[in-house]
Amino acid sequence: MKRTAIFSILLVSALLQFGQNVNAQDFNTFFKDKTLRIDFHLRGTHDTTQASIAQLKEEKYWGGSVHHTIFPDYGTYRVQLFDAKSKQLIFSKGFNPLFKEWQTTNEAKEMSKIYYHTIQVPYPKAKVTVKIEERNWEGKFQTVLEQNIDPKSYFIINEKPKPYKVVELLKNGEHHSKIDLAILAEGYTAEEMDEFKADAQRMIDYMFTIPPFDRFKNRFNVYAILCESEESGTDVPGKHIYKNTILNSSFYTFDSPRYLTTSDMKAVADVAAVVPYDQVYVLVNSATYGGGGFYNYLNLTSADHALSEKVFVHEFGHGFVGLADEYYTSSTSYNDFYNLKVEPWEPNITTLVNFESKWKNMIDATTPIPTPRNGKYVDQVGVFEGGGYSAKGIYSPVQDCRMKSNEPEGFCPVCQKAIEATIKLLTE
Repeated sequence: MKRTAIFSILLVSALLQFGQNVNAQDFNTFFKDKTLRIDFHLRGTHDTTQASIAQLKEEKYWGGSVHHTIFPDYGTYRVQLFDAKSKQLIFSKGFNPLFKEWQTTNEAKEMSKIYYHTIQVPYPKAKVTVKIEERNWEGKFQTVLEQNIDPKSYFIINEKPKPYKVVELLKNGEHHSKIDLAILAEGYTAEEMDEFKADAQRMIDYMFTIPPFDRFKNRFNVYAILCESEESGTDVPGKHIYKNTILNSSFYTFDSPRYLTTSDMKAVADVAAVVPYDQVYVLVNSATYGGGGFYNYLNLTSADHALSEKVFVHEFGHGFVGLADEYYTSSTSYNDFYNLKVEPWEPNITTLVNFESKWKNMIDATTPIPTPRNGKYVDQVGVFEGGGYSAKGIYSPVQDCRMKSNEPEGFCPVCQKAIEATIKLLTE
């Protein structure tokens, strides 16, 4: 058997084992087929974190799996639900909030800041304990919020979302058996909605030409949500440009010109509530190069740059799969993003602390570890120093990949296997 095939089997098996604690029958025992949205604040400095719930909200659709509710321990944070009576863990899912990235910036060493976040979980039938946990510098999860929730409480908001028009760009079946992607219009006025629909269609048409997405197109549903903005475009603070838009997106996140994000997650979640979704993608009406992606949380891309389609797919690698950035020479606002004494949780980088858990089985026996970045190994899977914003101590699977630059046609074999495993986990 080929080494790549062995790796694929191991990775898929490792992912699937997390979903076997709560099966479809258990889902119906513990949950209703709708969403409990948990809105919460994270506040602190570079080395302190506090959390508090801002509001709880009932939403009509649960877009996630009903077959797997215990997911891999990926992410810088995770949310867990425990049945209050039996103490059984009934839901667990990792995610990356913007606050965690901010903590690695110089600003976080000088001041305290608060960020508003949202996370969706299946709606419990009985009382539960919710835990929100942060991954610390040693790679271990520690609790930053623990609270009991009674799903019958009249303080859980139950209101109808604004009825934004929805266009189905791709429909392959019932949402629980598919990966549901909601694309939200940002910085498009009412008169620009045809442009938004065309832009969104162009992005997904391109994505489904890239392996392995091309082989799994029939496992996706894609919705375009036509949420209009008062003004066209987005904020570009470094150029003193400010626009009144529905999702309050902005370049210059952490003073990085191309980093396009929004911290208005309440607005994002309120718009997205009109459809079932696994992933939210904010498509921004801008010709400026940039984007951002956060695992199981949010994806953003500008629509009209020459490289927008490639950035769209790169950011989806972050948000959908949890792939790490493999570049290491571009400037960032981060300081000491990874602890070199800990194996990163992302599947496509390693510190060699626990390389057995990564792509070692995909490497030819004659390939040295670490692997030199030279022409001899340019088309091979190896262990190339440089990745995760660091030129030293972090290693990537290939010399170039879509998670490193826009030059390659698509993802490297390691990233492709991780994408495939995630798709199968959510649809089988």
